[in-house]
Amino acid sequence: MSPPQRILLGVGAGIAAYKSLELARRLRERGAEVRAVLSPRARRLIAPLAFQAVTGQRARFELWDEEGEAGMSHIELARWAEAILLAPATADLIARLAHGLADDLLTTVCLASEAPLWIAPAMNRTMWAHPATQNNVRLLQTRGARLLGPASGAQACGEEGPGRMLEPDEIVAALCAPQALAGLRLLVTAGPTFEDIDPVRFIGNRSSGRMGFAIAAEAARQGARVTLISGPVALQTPIGVRRIDVRSAREMLAAVLAEIDDQDVFVAAAAVADYRPRELAEQKIKKGMAGMNLELEANPDILATVADLPRRPFLVGFAAETENLRANAMAKLAAKKLDLIAANWVGRPGQGFDAEENALLLLWPGGEREIPRMDKAEVARALLATMVERLESRASA
Repeated sequence: MSPPQRILLGVGAGIAAYKSLELARRLRERGAEVRAVLSPRARRLIAPLAFQAVTGQRARFELWDEEGEAGMSHIELARWAEAILLAPATADLIARLAHGLADDLLTTVCLASEAPLWIAPAMNRTMWAHPATQNNVRLLQTRGARLLGPASGAQACGEEGPGRMLEPDEIVAALCAPQALAGLRLLVTAGPTFEDIDPVRFIGNRSSGRMGFAIAAEAARQGARVTLISGPVALQTPIGVRRIDVRSAREMLAAVLAEIDDQDVFVAAAAVADYRPRELAEQKIKKGMAGMNLELEANPDILATVADLPRRPFLVGFAAETENLRANAMAKLAAKKLDLIAANWVGRPGQGFDAEENALLLLWPGGEREIPRMDKAEVARALLATMVERLESRASA
């Protein structure tokens, strides 16, 4: 699917509205036709005439505009748009959209349109973190809205944290990316799981989550609706991705099963711990013994559990190996009834766990492909391209 060429830019009443002029200009440079609709209070921050100068189109802001509404202009705008981009999207604008209010031109157009909705939040960090805002965002995402940001950094109020509107170039890159995965719903797991021994110690592994996060980011960039279930990592949520944080293998399984029913693809990139301590000590185990025996029991196999579901999505598994890469990956592909497996060496300098680069051997029933060592973002792009080929091949079979 091609990037949208008719973009309705909705401008909320946030101080970041000044960035929206540059955003409109950048979209025009990409060949898009842009029409701006301002919320009534946004006019106090920036003049509609400025948007007219940048877009070449009259900026609209008034629902009760006799000249415009003589021809049901709000419906015409709603039908005209191939995409609606709200930038900045304030906490108030997000809340009114989440609850279906249509008390000004901008919310009325959003409610009357079937075009994809993109939201670039901009607000104080505390407003962004408030449970009401987070619930409203999640509600809009369940209806198909795509989230762009917010970024983290210095804010106009003098505080610092998440809530800044993304820069115009970042928004344009996301909105205008090739939409090869448009309409697909992807569930991705990433990172390690931590299996607690006592309140201060755990069993874990060296997974940084970078590969799974790169897959989630690229899938969202290509138009997929992505849910990312992550173990404990120090990574920012990719633009346009809905994230769920977990700690243990059992928590990850519960989160996967809660989300899996309406997914088209499941990419199991997490390095899930195979075992956990049989008993969790309620208090810190004191040092003093010459040695200690730790009894372990098996964790649930998330990928195998999903593979056995009556209605299963397209399954992509990972095999991190230190020896016999092809043979071990082929065995896992068959044993877990996967559609595609990505095998990679770990423990080699500069690739695999906790590294910026990776290389994959992709295997599927009757075929294979090698992805050479490169940045994980490029590896993710190549992996998803192969996944799309396999999905199309299965659909045509």
